[in-house]
Amino acid sequence: MKAAYFNIDNLIRPTIKALKPYSSARDEFQGTSDAMVFLDANENPFENGVNRYPDPQQSGVKAILSEIKNVSSKNMLLGNGSDEVLDLIFRVFCEPNKDNIIILPPTYGMYSVLANINAIGIKEVQLSNSFQPQVETILNAVDDSSKILFLCSPNNPTGNSFSSQSIEELLNRFKGIVVIDEAYIDFSREKSWIYRLEEFPNLIVTQTLSKAYGMAGIRLGVCYASTEIISVLNRIKPPYNVNELTQQKAIQQLSIEDLTTNQINDILKERALLISELDAISFISKIYPSDANFVLVKVDNATKRYDQLIEQGIVIRNRTTQPGCENCLRLTVGTSKENKVLIKTLKGL
Repeated sequence: MKAAYFNIDNLIRPTIKALKPYSSARDEFQGTSDAMVFLDANENPFENGVNRYPDPQQSGVKAILSEIKNVSSKNMLLGNGSDEVLDLIFRVFCEPNKDNIIILPPTYGMYSVLANINAIGIKEVQLSNSFQPQVETILNAVDDSSKILFLCSPNNPTGNSFSSQSIEELLNRFKGIVVIDEAYIDFSREKSWIYRLEEFPNLIVTQTLSKAYGMAGIRLGVCYASTEIISVLNRIKPPYNVNELTQQKAIQQLSIEDLTTNQINDILKERALLISELDAISFISKIYPSDANFVLVKVDNATKRYDQLIEQGIVIRNRTTQPGCENCLRLTVGTSKENKVLIKTLKGL
């Protein structure tokens, strides 16, 4: 069954449908001529590079991303990190103290945090022993107030990609919004779901410039969806949510040919080397498959090993409290030098 039943108007909160969006000065005038005299936005007139408000639609960044991703800029919304994008999605589709979301632990913790901030219920359906979505169990958990299903693929903290067949089945059968969080997609063997937006009107894909693109410090997240969904999200986003310096840095970095590709290739090479070395560590009992820039490993005592590494000046992530991740540590793939230090230290514990 295809998702032909989907009607976005049935999911948008009534208050959002009735909302008259704020119109900023730069929304009303969209020209780019340097010859214009701008006296419309009550800005300081003395030029210093950031005295003017930034482009509210981030047109320059979207144009470059459109070329890189081969997706129309009309299908994009940019946010102050993916967390802002996710928060906007909550606010559009979830009625506080009424609706709920479905998450699949172990997963990214911000879904629950944002749900709690927005007074939205949370239904948890744990991943299988192989960290895959349990489709029928998920669908059985759905009720009339279930508005959003979050799929983190490749998943954090496990590192694996979800089965394409399972994702497609959920897209076809879940009568709400399916958000696929692809923060780590650039390190994966799987193809991004942004190329199937036209097939699934209920699909939202989120990505970030924090991982593969090396710009965690500028906080820039990207949402890909139908033009209908993007239009609604644009109505409620803050007028100047992505600042000028972030936009300039994103354009600068994205314009450097082959930079990201070369860095991704280096990380993938280092990931393979790291995994091969980890296999020789006596107290590591399992190395989980990774489609991300990190590796999840099961050890004899996660808290003990975490504390030992901290004492040696190495910071990793202890994930032992997460469902299905007892005594698991998450290791980010670093530079060749950093990885060698990690392995040498692990061998000495």
